[in-house]
Amino acid sequence: MNIFLISAPIIGILALLFAFYKAASIDKVDPGNDRMKEISKYIQDGSMAFLSRQYKSLAIFVAVLFVILTFVKGLGIKVAICFLLGALFSVAAGYVGMRVATKANVRTANAAMTGGMNKALDVAFSGGAVMGMCVVGLGLLGVGQLYNIFREPEIITGFGLGASSIALFARVGGGIYTKAADVGADLVGKVEAGIPEDDPRNPAVIADNVGDNVGDVAGMGADLFESYVGAIISAITLGLLAFGEEGAIFALALSGVGIIASIIGVFFVKGDGDPQKSLNRGTLVSSLITLVVGFFLSKYILNSYKPFIAIVAGLAVGLIIAKITEYYTSADHAPVKRIAKESETGASTNIIGGLSVGMMSTAGPIIFIAIGIMVAYFLSGGAENPAYGLYGISLAAVGMLSTAGMTIAVDAYGPIADNAGGIAEMCDLPEEVREITDKLDSVGNTTAAIGKGFAIGSAALTSLALFSSYTQTVGLSAIDLTKPVVIAGAFIGGMLPFLFSAMTMDAVGKAAFAMIEEVRRQFKEMPGIMEGTQTPDYGRCVDISTKSALQEMIIPGLLAVIVPVGIGLLLGAEALGGLLAGSLVTGVLMAIFMSNAGGAWDNAKKYIEDGHHGGKGSEAHKAAVTGDTVGDPFKDTSGPSLNILIKLMTIVSLVFAGVFGNGILF
Repeated sequence: MNIFLISAPIIGILALLFAFYKAASIDKVDPGNDRMKEISKYIQDGSMAFLSRQYKSLAIFVAVLFVILTFVKGLGIKVAICFLLGALFSVAAGYVGMRVATKANVRTANAAMTGGMNKALDVAFSGGAVMGMCVVGLGLLGVGQLYNIFREPEIITGFGLGASSIALFARVGGGIYTKAADVGADLVGKVEAGIPEDDPRNPAVIADNVGDNVGDVAGMGADLFESYVGAIISAITLGLLAFGEEGAIFALALSGVGIIASIIGVFFVKGDGDPQKSLNRGTLVSSLITLVVGFFLSKYILNSYKPFIAIVAGLAVGLIIAKITEYYTSADHAPVKRIAKESETGASTNIIGGLSVGMMSTAGPIIFIAIGIMVAYFLSGGAENPAYGLYGISLAAVGMLSTAGMTIAVDAYGPIADNAGGIAEMCDLPEEVREITDKLDSVGNTTAAIGKGFAIGSAALTSLALFSSYTQTVGLSAIDLTKPVVIAGAFIGGMLPFLFSAMTMDAVGKAAFAMIEEVRRQFKEMPGIMEGTQTPDYGRCVDISTKSALQEMIIPGLLAVIVPVGIGLLLGAEALGGLLAGSLVTGVLMAIFMSNAGGAWDNAKKYIEDGHHGGKGSEAHKAAVTGDTVGDPFKDTSGPSLNILIKLMTIVSLVFAGVFGNGILF
């Protein structure tokens, strides 16, 4: 057996061992005083209770789909087992990552008090690194070992289906939870009661902090886990067509190099007084190592440097999208400052400004994704052999995600720092502690926006690569847009991201309404809360968010599975191809628009809170809070969930491809 095939799952295990090493180092950090431990326990108990109830709900879905896969002709028990493992690995990554994140938050706050900025950064980033290494470790271990066992990509696509299924429910459920709590805490606490963010008198404050974990840690981790797995599986599938087994070997080898590079990069994130510079250094080191080694591996395994160009294209597109995202969502640049200025004339102009910024922000990423696709296709040899070009596109996705361990670590650091700031506020820690956590959180907002940019870019490339795998599997050399069934499929596919977004936005609205009513009730019926003589009923707010999220996530999640199978059975494989193309175009555009508009609204609010345009409590601030509550479900529920929607529909189509013919109706 080839050494690279053996090493892939071994490197996956190495990543998991490194994750446990970082987790153990966090356990050794002092969690602080009794009050800090008490608040931390509220957050941890709420987070784990939600995750436990969510996984119990998903167990039914997983069991039903396992049975269906087992008995559908052309699939069978092997695909079903891979599906089950994909679901279990995704669950494991989310569970471990969130458990460690909820330990790291209080320790980050205490580290800020006892060791300053550098120590706090180290603890928060270590917590994020656990999430990152669990995701890539379990991903490469699963795909690598299953390929070693079966050597058939049609079977291991089941692993990707399991990962994608859990990811969508985790993103939607976590997003509904976190935004219901956030909107309730902001509108009633900040605007109506006039109390600061993370004030312990706010009944929704614990639910808000729990939401940071279930949405931005577990949900984000599941999102990038399925992107990572999907990219490798599509590269294996298309690599076998282009180069034979060497094509599959190269995809696995490159992923392994990315993990090792990410582990090395972690050691370069050291406090030097500038958290952003430190995190950027770690990311840069990881990317450079991957590029250098990838250059030599391309020649050694495939006897060509052309596939390496596709990897460079993927990484370059990811970095460019991240920079464009930063421009449109950071308070250091004109778009966010313009929204803050427009807040002076009320919520309506704030919302108009945010919508325009979000729409404008779609142009750059789409243009560079298009350029990246063409570069990856043609410079990989697509003109002489289309199989080389399609493999190049899949390698661009793998290249973008090769350092996912580092990308996720940087992203997951953000909510840990945010929670640390909340704990500092609730525990009345010295003002300088909150200043440190606010600085870390501010950097975290930028890293989160960059992480979303990577997620969107990787979603586009991964979906396109999976779509190419689908067309190869069903034998479609082209999709004829003059056929009515194809046009019908494209229109239905283009509509689905809008329907899905409407469902998830409405779900947040319903949950937020219940949360707002509960917070108002507690302030009215328990006047001692504002006086500090009564403790709010935090548990009631946590329960409202939990129930709402679990109830409302089901229908949007099922939509992604049922619709492609239904269209494929009724209208046929070519019509389903039209549906996937339509959903890919509108889904990517909607995801960029919603994520960036939400990020811009959020940072416009923070920019005003820093003392601009009247500062906290001003009319501009109230308008910005309203805009931010609109943007919250944009950027943390619907937007990121769209990435998974388009990938899940594509991989469902790929798994069930053998079932579709010309359609029952034709």
